[in-house]
Amino acid sequence: MFDAETTALLRAVLEEVCENISVFEIGARTHVASKILEAAANGRLSIDELKAAGHSALNAPLRR
Repeated sequence: MFDAETTALLRAVLEEVCENISVFEIGARTHVASKILEAAANGRLSIDELKAAGHSALNAPLRR
């Protein structure tokens, strides 16, 4: 579990990365969030690393 400061950072990064994605695009936003969380869980906690993980998720094809 992340502390409140880290949680706020993760949320801010998610919102920034998904700024051009509708809030109704739940699948895409969930995919980005999961990749940002995965990066954080692996110790990649800098803003740049988290944004890179989020942008990478946006540019990768979704697997079904």
